[in-house]
Amino acid sequence: MTKPTLVIALGGNALLKRGEPLEAAVQKQNVEQAAAIVAALAQTWRVVLVHGNGPQVGLLALQNSAYTAVAPYPLDILGAESQGMIGYLLQQALKNRLPSQEVSVLLTQVEVAADDPAFRSPTKYIGPVYSALQAAALSREKGWAMRADGVHFRRVVPSPHPRRIVEQHAITALLAQQHLVICGGGGGVPVVCDGELRHGVEAVIDKDLCAALLAEQIHADALLILTDADAVYLGWGTPHQQPLARLTPAELAGMAFDAGSMGPKVEAACRFVSAGGRVAGIGALQHGTTILTGQHGTLIQAGRNGNHADHNGPDNTAY
Repeated sequence: MTKPTLVIALGGNALLKRGEPLEAAVQKQNVEQAAAIVAALAQTWRVVLVHGNGPQVGLLALQNSAYTAVAPYPLDILGAESQGMIGYLLQQALKNRLPSQEVSVLLTQVEVAADDPAFRSPTKYIGPVYSALQAAALSREKGWAMRADGVHFRRVVPSPHPRRIVEQHAITALLAQQHLVICGGGGGVPVVCDGELRHGVEAVIDKDLCAALLAEQIHADALLILTDADAVYLGWGTPHQQPLARLTPAELAGMAFDAGSMGPKVEAACRFVSAGGRVAGIGALQHGTTILTGQHGTLIQAGRNGNHADHNGPDNTAY
């Protein structure tokens, strides 16, 4: 019997946590933790893994701009580099845990519109956190757009909406051969079409929206968004913040979330469910095996009654 298909969107901040040194050893340790969760899910699901690259591509951009003898490489090429770097670490960690499972990493391009309004309004966080003084200095020195991220500041870049996964058929073919597929890293390398030709653009696509589009296109059964937050919260960061346990896309449509962090995750989950997906879950990486059962995190399903209360315990009928 073929397992149901699950698309997992693994946040870049789950691989390099806020405030941690951007070092290979730290990232590898975090990848091992993520691989343990993904490997457990792969026992009952046919997994497609999409990962973020915000901290990683920001680090590559810093390293890139430090060497002034050549012109800095553009973000689309840095995004491709991050796909190889993170994909390699995930592939190795997963293969070590699942020696009989084929694990494939696919460099993935994603088409965006050249006139997407996101190019005029950067919102996507990349790179490490900075103090207000550091952020102001970087903005003057490098011309970067900076924005508050909690009590710190981070660089923000354009995040156009994904329109088409270029390598969709290759992903489908690998799934048909029972591969665990790692793809769409960093939301995919953003490209625009000029007639029959494609070229990269200076942007970073949101990996959650990419994962939702991919899940819709391959007719996945579920979408799981793993991040460093344990649930979607109403009034996040205020004294009255409340976790959201179960909601419908219609209920979430009337709520506001930060465009640079939780907003795209909620939008991605709602898009997938509204397009016919059975269930979408959002929650912390360490709860990855229990989010879709309703024990942790936030579940989005069509026709469910939402509530703003704490989680009510196991519910194996979530899927």
